Amino acid sequence: MEKLYRMPAEWENHSATQLHWPANRETWPGDRLERVEIVYAEIISVLHRYEPVLLLVNTVEDRKRAESILKKFDPDIDLNRIHFHIVPLNDVWARDCGPVFIKRRSDTLTTVPEYAITNWIYNAWGQKYPPFDSDNKIPEWFADHFSIYMFSPDMVLEGGAIDTNGKGVLLTTESVLLNPNRNPQLTKAEIGKKLKRYLGMEKIIWLKKGLAGDDTDGHIDDLSRFLNENTILTMICEDENDVNYAALNENLDILRKSTDPNGNPFQILTLPMPKTRIEGSTVDGSEYVPASYANFYIANGVVLVPLYDERYDQAAIDLMSRFFPGRDIVGIECSDLVWGQGSIHCITQQLYGLENLG
Repeated sequence: MEKLYRMPAEWENHSATQLHWPANRETWPGDRLERVEIVYAEIISVLHRYEPVLLLVNTVEDRKRAESILKKFDPDIDLNRIHFHIVPLNDVWARDCGPVFIKRRSDTLTTVPEYAITNWIYNAWGQKYPPFDSDNKIPEWFADHFSIYMFSPDMVLEGGAIDTNGKGVLLTTESVLLNPNRNPQLTKAEIGKKLKRYLGMEKIIWLKKGLAGDDTDGHIDDLSRFLNENTILTMICEDENDVNYAALNENLDILRKSTDPNGNPFQILTLPMPKTRIEGSTVDGSEYVPASYANFYIANGVVLVPLYDERYDQAAIDLMSRFFPGRDIVGIECSDLVWGQGSIHCITQQLYGLENLG
């Protein structure tokens, strides 16, 4: 099937964006839930003006609460562009448990469906946060509900662990995909073979470690992302004493030496890390959160950029304006969201080829 499909780049046109309304009190204890609901309301308020939002909720009561908060936040919100579905959920991380779409190659047979789903196993980043069985079933729900063909590679993989330029190059990290809590039965070569087969990749760029406080073990969408086919943004630290300094420098060096399948180097751009150390600790005891400008989300007509640190926020917005001139650039304050150890890209998943979102 590697000759038939490829994983699209995020900037290719979407049918909608998948999100899950927050309700897990273990992830968001106390007033944390109410605070993150406001961040969700802002994200959805912006996003639904550019593309439909497919919002999964656990219960009828959660739907009513979401509608109430959305209307209060934005009295002009158009709920007709927000498609609610009541589906059993464990948590909000749609990027990691949602369906990873693949698209028929332009040079393949037209008898093959234009889009399909790859249904990877989701185990909550090495079984860190049980239960996760409901989230693991979400790709199957999409395939059944929307009648989309689905491939099941029989391998643990989260959507936040990979990023592609849409032209056969994949970014990922060894700290995630080679972690024994994911696929201990598979070698690096075997994992690479599955990625190439099911996602239509020609080349994989393996970075090393991720950020301190990243309970995913080092997702790529907190480190390095494609801005276009030939350009990669990667995060750096300016302070040699920063906990992330060495790991980010090592990743930068790898990227600078990387080439596309034709041997051409990539343009590598950098942004400094915002402040990642917090007062107190997160639910899992970390004094760091994976705050990163690399966790932006590209939608139809807009790029949502997480904001954390007034020293660097404008530089992140300016960079996105430069590389996405046809899209609006909207900054979202994400300190309350990243406290749960994920940000805008982590809670979104782009959807393709869906005609009826009801």
